[in-house]
Amino acid sequence: MSKKIEYCCDSMKYFSILNCDLHKSKYDCPDVLIDSGENGAFYRIIIHDGGTSGIEINFCPWCGKKL
Repeated sequence: MSKKIEYCCDSMKYFSILNCDLHKSKYDCPDVLIDSGENGAFYRIIIHDGGTSGIEINFCPWCGKKL
């Protein structure tokens, strides 16, 4: 059974679970900003360069809380 992820703020939740109907992959959609590991193990800001790269973050970009 997976643990429910608790988000630090509404913006982090929104951008972490955003699903786009126009793009097959979240890495292709410019509106999807955050990638997260299973159960919130890590968070990354997606680098939209045509791949799946990202920069791992330790603090929320919107509210500043430690992740």
